[in-house]
Amino acid sequence: MGYKICSKKTYEAMVQEYNEILTKGLNIDIRRGRPATEQLNLSKAMLKCKPTDFIAKGTNADIRNYGLPTGLPEARKLFADLLGLTPDNIYVGGNSSLNLMYDIVANCLLRGVLGGERWLNSPKVKFLCPVPGYDRHFRITEDLGVEMINVKMNADGPDMDTIEELVSSDPTIKGMWVVPQYSNPTGITFSDEVVKRMANLKPAADNFRIFWDNAYCLHHLYEDKQDKVLDIIEECRKAGNPNMVYTFMSTSKVTFAGSGIAVVAASPENINFLAKQFDTATIGYDKINQMMHVEFLKDAENVHKLMMQHAKIMRPKFDCVLKTLKAGICNSNVATWNSPRGGYFISVDVMPGCAARVVDMAAKAGVFFTNAGSTYPYGKDPQDSNIRLAPSAVSVQDLKVAMKVFCLCANIAAYEKYNF
Repeated sequence: MGYKICSKKTYEAMVQEYNEILTKGLNIDIRRGRPATEQLNLSKAMLKCKPTDFIAKGTNADIRNYGLPTGLPEARKLFADLLGLTPDNIYVGGNSSLNLMYDIVANCLLRGVLGGERWLNSPKVKFLCPVPGYDRHFRITEDLGVEMINVKMNADGPDMDTIEELVSSDPTIKGMWVVPQYSNPTGITFSDEVVKRMANLKPAADNFRIFWDNAYCLHHLYEDKQDKVLDIIEECRKAGNPNMVYTFMSTSKVTFAGSGIAVVAASPENINFLAKQFDTATIGYDKINQMMHVEFLKDAENVHKLMMQHAKIMRPKFDCVLKTLKAGICNSNVATWNSPRGGYFISVDVMPGCAARVVDMAAKAGVFFTNAGSTYPYGKDPQDSNIRLAPSAVSVQDLKVAMKVFCLCANIAAYEKYNF
């Protein structure tokens, strides 16, 4: 095939080293982007933030009771400040933004969207999925029977030429998944041009929605090098599409991943419409947890200080992965990867046809990576190339071992693919 991998002698030495590793009984799991224990410990003090006044600010509502369906006013303001919006743009939910996404897609299918009929009235329901992307987004739409269409990710965001053509010509395309900042898994942040073109889409379906998962907008790795993405809600308003987007974020990787709070941000009209739809399922989410978060996090400035403490824990792990990849991959034919300024993942593209083999070899050696193909709809990477690395939850020492195994597997798989 004309690819230079390494010499036969080097390959044989790597196989011998890999076989020796098989005897060591490793067990290192970097499949998911979980916060490390040290990160979770940063928020232990929140458990002492027990509200003494149970009356929500500006209301007579007792937060221990039913009510306040769009969330605690103080929590709405905190998230509005973090996102550069106003409280009437904010709906505060439970502990999971993924849960909110699932419920909104289901409601769109069954009950419709503001200003348009329910999606199930369409002969088909399709979603655009920039790839590589977030596997749990794809699981939602697959679970609900929505057909998914791959759209290539470029260095500045998804291929807008393709998106504009598809959305404007096909009324069965009802939505699109995007992670606009430090994207999962590529680490890409959308350019201003991409955001503006997205806000100016002219969908053939009047009930089209962008699902803008801004999960990593607070998760910078550096104090002085931070990506910023345009406010899609404001851009949609200026473009005459004020109701076209739902934005999501949560504190899952800010405080406690299993006990945080999640929000939807959208136009006030969309927020009021969603509140009416959700009213059937809940009379209100956990407002005591919302109050504890507000008392602990305080304000946007304090949140950013907390996130810089997270960055101090995360940065050495990202540096370790990148340094080991640079030293351990034979040459650029074997693998390429990104160097993000934030988020939770590093995306590696190994040689076509090798990703599943690399992940399988690593698993046999006791090092577990996200399944090959998981960053594509239906778990099918047409190139069998992309692998997502999630370095957050393990120690730097374990990462050094895991990445050494990864590099060995990538080199061996490439050599065998193109030399045997």
